Amino acid sequence: MKALVLDEYMQLNYRDFPDPVAGDGEVLIKVKACGICGSDVHGMDGSTGRRKPPIIMGHEASGVIEALGAGVSGWNVGDRVTFDSTIYPLDDWFTRKGHYNLSDNRKVLGVSPGEYRKHGAFAEFVPVPQHILYKIPDSVSFEQAAMVEPVAVAAHAVNISKIQPGQSAVVVGTGMVGMFVLNMLKIAGANPIIAIDLDENKLKLAAEFGATHSLKSTDSKLSEKIRELTKNRGADFGFEVVGIQETVSLCINSLRKGGAAVLVGNLKPEVTIPLQKVVTTELSLLGSCAINGEYEIVLDLLASGKISVDKMISAVAPLSEGASWFNRLYNKEPGLNKVILVS
Repeated sequence: MKALVLDEYMQLNYRDFPDPVAGDGEVLIKVKACGICGSDVHGMDGSTGRRKPPIIMGHEASGVIEALGAGVSGWNVGDRVTFDSTIYPLDDWFTRKGHYNLSDNRKVLGVSPGEYRKHGAFAEFVPVPQHILYKIPDSVSFEQAAMVEPVAVAAHAVNISKIQPGQSAVVVGTGMVGMFVLNMLKIAGANPIIAIDLDENKLKLAAEFGATHSLKSTDSKLSEKIRELTKNRGADFGFEVVGIQETVSLCINSLRKGGAAVLVGNLKPEVTIPLQKVVTTELSLLGSCAINGEYEIVLDLLASGKISVDKMISAVAPLSEGASWFNRLYNKEPGLNKVILVS
């Protein structure tokens, strides 16, 4: 088969690669669409340490079942499917407790952190276990289905917050996942929903995804404005979707006493927190890791039109041109959001 292979850091090659086969309990998927995630772009230069070459990256994908492995039931060749980015064991204690995203031996498609290497979906074919599959509704395209993963990450963050209708929320960082956090908060009935970012163009788009107010993070009166919008208390919830010191601090400092910060972004492995503020105002800090069963609801929301991903898709291009698009994303080309590679 043909695949886009990270042979060395900063060296992506579209080349021949051994054909995969479906093992026991697996299906072989003919990939139709795969989105380039920001983690893939960072993985290309080795900065994350989680994509050691050689590796086929790609975990935001959809396609058609090409073949069934032994023991597969309930699925047929030709089924249109998408799949979770996490391959998790069914016999793990955390999986059995309903937290498969925390399972001890989980693997992520398109990742090679050292202890394992799991080739992903920037390829003509990819094998995946049947228990991570989801059928694509007829009204949802392959390109839209390739967007389910980032939307599901946002849905998981909102789910674990347990936010109630009418409660206020601040979203720090309006990149791909941040936009969908706004969208999910709108569906959940949050109000007001305050988007914060450096990029004015992103803030304008944020209104279309559910933000009731958009504020620039460099605004000298930012804290004052947040308090004005939240009855002079601060936000009930903050969602941090970047993962650096400045934005984590901003998120925490935007909260009311007794509020909760949901930490989604993790660009930096470590940050410091204002410990005294967290303790003396009884704040809660919640980590949000990947996805835990949100694929189905996101597919339903896409099919119903309650969530639209089309505005975040900047380009659909052949897999053979993938290296060029990776470079454009790496160089932070203005206005470029999600790029989906098709084969």
